[in-house]
Amino acid sequence: MTKITVAKGDGIGPEIMEATLDIIIAAGAKIEIDEIEVGEKIYLSGNTSGISDASWETIRKNKIFLKAPITTPQGGGYKSLNVTTRKFLGLYSNVRPCRSLHPLVSTKHPVMDIVIIRENEEDLYAGIEHQQTDEVVQCLKLISRPGCEKIVRYAFEYAKQQNRKKVTCFTKDNIMKQTDGLFHQVFDEIAKEYPEIENEHWIIDIGAAKMADTPEAFDVIVMPNLYGDVLSDIAAQITGSVGLAGSANIGEECSMFEAIHGSAPRRAGMNLANPSGLLQGAIMMLNHIGQTDVAEKVQNAWLKTLEDGIHTYDIYNETTSREKVGTKEFAQAVIANLGQQPVIFQPVSYANNAALQLPRYQRKAPKQKELVGVDVFVHWLGNDPNKLAEKVSKIENQNLRLSMITNRGIKVWPDGFKETFCTDHWRCRFKPVEGTTIGKQEIITLLQKAIAEDIDTIKTENLYSFDGKAAYSLGQGQ
Repeated sequence: MTKITVAKGDGIGPEIMEATLDIIIAAGAKIEIDEIEVGEKIYLSGNTSGISDASWETIRKNKIFLKAPITTPQGGGYKSLNVTTRKFLGLYSNVRPCRSLHPLVSTKHPVMDIVIIRENEEDLYAGIEHQQTDEVVQCLKLISRPGCEKIVRYAFEYAKQQNRKKVTCFTKDNIMKQTDGLFHQVFDEIAKEYPEIENEHWIIDIGAAKMADTPEAFDVIVMPNLYGDVLSDIAAQITGSVGLAGSANIGEECSMFEAIHGSAPRRAGMNLANPSGLLQGAIMMLNHIGQTDVAEKVQNAWLKTLEDGIHTYDIYNETTSREKVGTKEFAQAVIANLGQQPVIFQPVSYANNAALQLPRYQRKAPKQKELVGVDVFVHWLGNDPNKLAEKVSKIENQNLRLSMITNRGIKVWPDGFKETFCTDHWRCRFKPVEGTTIGKQEIITLLQKAIAEDIDTIKTENLYSFDGKAAYSLGQGQ
């Protein structure tokens, strides 16, 4: 018997959770349920995280969390509970199988069978944002070596376990050479440890276009958080319906299982919603806790139900459907098919689907780190970069000299173009005088002079080299 934590969520959440639990319990799932309340009601009570301390303790104690969709109120500083849960519990791997159910569910891609493995804790989803000037806000994109290593290794281990032949990496490292560049670098390093599995890398834009057009060219795809969030929904949709897809969020200690769709409050209480997405999440949960026989029985019964043409409104069509049913009736049909196998679809076997056991990340020896300059960001309302350069040059000291000014990343001084549109947010790069080394005291002196010259500095970024290699981006056009 495995104790799990269950949250019924908001909108259609309670209906699809009841249907899902009815099915897996009827199939013989050996589970004991601790129910918690999370989501909209908790948010609106004044808790901006959407979850109480007691609920956190229940999740952490049981380690396994089955969650229905929730509603996050718009505005007001409410943080996404999905993102918070993944990060607090270290759920670094999001696994989303996307398989075509042709011909019973309409799709242009009848041979599609891919798994998207998405890094789940960092990237732009760190949610670190600031307004810095009247016209400019920023969001920090954080990519770590531990984050890259854990998710890439998970992708290859998953492919090995599932007997899949290829792992593809999507990044945009032709533009984001430091952040996405690290992800791609780690992918190439780890791929060498799995010579039996084909590996490849695509730039995200053309890779996404290829996936949408020819998904049968891919098998397992691994990518950073934001890209994975967007493309996993696209992949689920082009299989036939986002409503049919579930996901697993796997960590070293805890795991969370869910549907990938939202809470659909307009459909709440109408007995219309398709419980298949959450059911797929529950099947992944059963595999994860070692109840593979139950998971296999439920998945085959679900496939048989689809074959029988018993469909909810979202996938119903007159050509392939026999009966349009509600949430409860669909669950009853799946329960009636327990023990049966599909005929059109290949029956599934989950004999090898135990949870993966991956090694914990081992920190590498530190590199030689050297301070080689500083970017000082300035709020300035003028529009002539030459005038700003004249003003900012006054804060130079004997070791640091102004070398470049950019605006939104584009070099505007020296030798900028008058056609370049500039906002009120300027990056002023200071580099050491040739033959000198600098410390942080020179940066402090620089900022003290900026105060004296009435220059509005809004942030600084130290420039470093690691083992002699520059570890910062150039200005566009530099």
